[in-house]
Amino acid sequence: MLCPFCGVTADKVVDSRESKEGDVIRRRRECLECNRRFTTYERIDEIPYMVVKKDGRHEPFERQKVLSGLLRAAEKRPVSMMQLEELVGAAENLVATAEDRHCTTSHIGELLMTKLKRIDKVAYVRFASVYREFEDEQEFLNELAQLVAKDPAE
Repeated sequence: MLCPFCGVTADKVVDSRESKEGDVIRRRRECLECNRRFTTYERIDEIPYMVVKKDGRHEPFERQKVLSGLLRAAEKRPVSMMQLEELVGAAENLVATAEDRHCTTSHIGELLMTKLKRIDKVAYVRFASVYREFEDEQEFLNELAQLVAKDPAE
């Protein structure tokens, strides 16, 4: 495994753990050159899950793409990386359990927004503004008004 800090391939595995579902192995590694630690994830290489984009195109599901969108929405917010990983896992699970391993991006986006709203409302509004492609400030204000009007215990 290539060390992300110094680029050397010599490392040792310090700790290995399976995910609760048993589909991922998390490994903590230590570079033998710079002695820094990093984490890798090991998954079975399967038939790719496919997402159907708004324009009808089919693309492979990419965890990193979903995670990067969530990271942007949750930037400088009290949302942990573990919470974001759980959201990405939920999205991947939605696609994996879908018939024919295909799912629309609208289903994935709605799932993420529902879960993100429970975690952090600011991150939710940021994500929604990109996902729903708000055209102007009025659409943004309408979304905020709906969020504020809802029961705070939601």
